[in-house]
Amino acid sequence: MRIRIRFAKRGRVRWTSHRDVARMWERALRRARLPLAYTEGFSPRPKLSFGLALPTGCESEAEYLDVALSDTVDPADLTDTFSSLLPDGVDVLAAQALPAGAGSLQEDVTSCRWEIDVPQMGPDALAEVIGRVLHAETLPVTRERKGRPVTDDMRPSVLALSSRPSGTGAELVAELGTRPRGVRPAELAQVMGIELGLARRTNQWIERDGSRGEPLATPAAHAAVMERAS
Repeated sequence: MRIRIRFAKRGRVRWTSHRDVARMWERALRRARLPLAYTEGFSPRPKLSFGLALPTGCESEAEYLDVALSDTVDPADLTDTFSSLLPDGVDVLAAQALPAGAGSLQEDVTSCRWEIDVPQMGPDALAEVIGRVLHAETLPVTRERKGRPVTDDMRPSVLALSSRPSGTGAELVAELGTRPRGVRPAELAQVMGIELGLARRTNQWIERDGSRGEPLATPAAHAAVMERAS
């Protein structure tokens, strides 16, 4: 049996690395006494598969974890089970059994939606920057890969950008593709030439046969996104 868990990462825990979050979950799953399936070999590990890594320092309402089990459990019981086993700021939002043959998160997710604070700009000024970015034919960004600087064009991965008022500044709403390579908020800020504040990933999307959906949707999270978009 495989179950998919959707969880949030908010507040101070956002400074925890992806690797440390994986360790948190391993401890929580063991303490919950779930019938975990393990890898073979000299050092067996629980069979866990995370979605796209969240950049350190970012918050999220849409993180995902697939867990392989050796026996059947009721996913509806897991939300309450993990509440006391995970650190403050990591909250389970939903859990669901996966059908046989379900694809991996790494392969299926095609884009992510972000809400990013831009405290030093108003929405009109941000809209001008967005216009220049969306009309650009290329958006080169330099990344380090295998210890060497490599320049990529991230324009194909910038799918949509918009601005709206937020407090004393503006908020950037961005949909960023994961292929051919994913785009981090810091890289987006680099090509836009602006300074970003707190970034929150609100959705991960899967597109298949012309339709788009989430790996595991929650009614509350969907309603909150629709309210922010209105």
